[in-house]
Amino acid sequence: MKKYIVAANWKMNNDVRPSVDFAVSLSKNLLKLKQTEVILCPPFTSLFHISEILKVTSLKLGGQNMYFEKSGAFTGEISGSMLKSSGCQYVILGHSERRHIFNESDEMIQKKMTAALEIGLKPILCLGEKLEERQSGATHNVLERQFKSAFSVVSGDRLESCVIAYEPVWAIGTGVVATPEQASEAHQFIRELLKKQYGSEKAELMTILYGGSVKPSNAKTLIEAKDIDGFLVGGASLIEQDFIGISEIVERHLIAKET
Repeated sequence: MKKYIVAANWKMNNDVRPSVDFAVSLSKNLLKLKQTEVILCPPFTSLFHISEILKVTSLKLGGQNMYFEKSGAFTGEISGSMLKSSGCQYVILGHSERRHIFNESDEMIQKKMTAALEIGLKPILCLGEKLEERQSGATHNVLERQFKSAFSVVSGDRLESCVIAYEPVWAIGTGVVATPEQASEAHQFIRELLKKQYGSEKAELMTILYGGSVKPSNAKTLIEAKDIDGFLVGGASLIEQDFIGISEIVERHLIAKET
């Protein structure tokens, strides 16, 4: 069955103690979720401490980034094995802030995909267009370029270890959210790319998340749209009741689908 996911990207927020306290409270409040997988992606400094908390829960842990080399003279970088040893099962790759602030190229992200899968981490690959690219009608070209580069190194038997997050750059941290129709159209296009490369069966089982100013107030209409399988949440993941609310909306949607 296709997995529905709500992932929290805390970005560069919260020192160790607040992160740990927040994770403890979240894990208690999300215990009742049975069908929705929740992933916490805190700063690197809090990973090990939070992994100890999550061991007795169903919540998963992810890193916000990693480097593609196994080790070496790469000051300030984090390797996949370091993430795994800290308790991570997932890692976010290709986030727009990495692409556009830190100038990570498609080629670098491709190398990170290879490194993550080789070490046994599940990559959450972010795809998305900038505002000027959407306005010029280049959205599909951008998504296809980013997708083909990253997934050119992913064989069919490793596809089930991957997650895709569609994050329109113009909606990240801006308060502007893609309409359900805009998000769904992009997700359907990504699903078609998956079908062309891996076949319909594997493509239909792929989890495609939406990210970009997701809040409890818009999560319901988004999760009900075609081909949206959960969320990668930024700002709202730092507000306990908002993140719990988003997670519960996804859970209720899944329960309703079964009845």
